[in-house]
Amino acid sequence: MFMFLFLVVALAVVVAAVTLAVVGGGGESGALPETVPERFQDPLPPDRPVNRADVETLRFPVAVRGYRMTDVDDALGRLGAELAERDARIADLEAALAGARTATPPTSLHKPEEGEHQ
Repeated sequence: MFMFLFLVVALAVVVAAVTLAVVGGGGESGALPETVPERFQDPLPPDRPVNRADVETLRFPVAVRGYRMTDVDDALGRLGAELAERDARIADLEAALAGARTATPPTSLHKPEEGEHQ
């Protein structure tokens, strides 16, 4: 008899809880607003070459079954270092080329005539 009474009380509690949940949660005021999924916004500049600061500020959105952030951060760090190294090398080569152009006198395209000796 005790078990039967316990089951009746438990059933009444479950029915009451479900009824309150359905009636009380039916209003729109308690609903959560629609969320906009996080999208990747590419901040890299389209009008100039990418520099180290652009790569360092680049961040990817986190997903449930996404990527490991440390792996992507390591790859981005390496890319930024390689870009900085490339830019420094280009600047050195451009400076060396500019120095070589000013140090070399212009060559003459004068054709010697028959009586002239060099």
